[in-house]
Amino acid sequence: MKKIFSARTFWLSLTAFVGLAALAFTVGDPIQIGSTMPKAELKMQNIAGDQTSMKEAMKKNGVLVMFSCNTCPYVIKNQERTMAISAYAVKNDIGVIILNSNEAYRGNEDSFDAMKAYAKDQGYTWSYVVDRNHEVADAFGANRTPECFLFDKNLKLAYHGAIDDSPSDVSAVKRVHLKEAINEMVAGKEITVKESRSVGCTIKRKK
Repeated sequence: MKKIFSARTFWLSLTAFVGLAALAFTVGDPIQIGSTMPKAELKMQNIAGDQTSMKEAMKKNGVLVMFSCNTCPYVIKNQERTMAISAYAVKNDIGVIILNSNEAYRGNEDSFDAMKAYAKDQGYTWSYVVDRNHEVADAFGANRTPECFLFDKNLKLAYHGAIDDSPSDVSAVKRVHLKEAINEMVAGKEITVKESRSVGCTIKRKK
């Protein structure tokens, strides 16, 4: 009995390890601060009906790339903050592009039609695009929704992480990291907080 149990335990452990290894390979680590934007010129289907790239979305001072979706509870919790920081970025001559990488949900709540309806309801005035086969998310090492990547005018990563220091509770926010990063980047200063922990749903990748 002991040998049977040990063998079963071994194979279960091996299966779990292989599964975790495969997941780690698929997701990868986030790109490092100072990295040049990967897939900058990749054309993606935009809710406006055109094909656009992150490079095309950038403005004079850079571009804010945010991985998001339609239904994640954390996206919903952060939606007012998403609208506010996106508007602030545009005000500071920084482009905004939001990517939906939930390829495993593409036939459901994160379909292209659902994205168009969601963006209209929220009042998006910036690009909201389909990251087909989560190609950009994989290249960035993005894992969560929402998750933010701020690039400067040279398409170098200046900030990565959450909008602020309390993604789960807006009443507890003490510092809006992304806003401060925008201010410092535009002013040509060293960014004080370059990275923070993104809290949210996992990006729904195809297996």
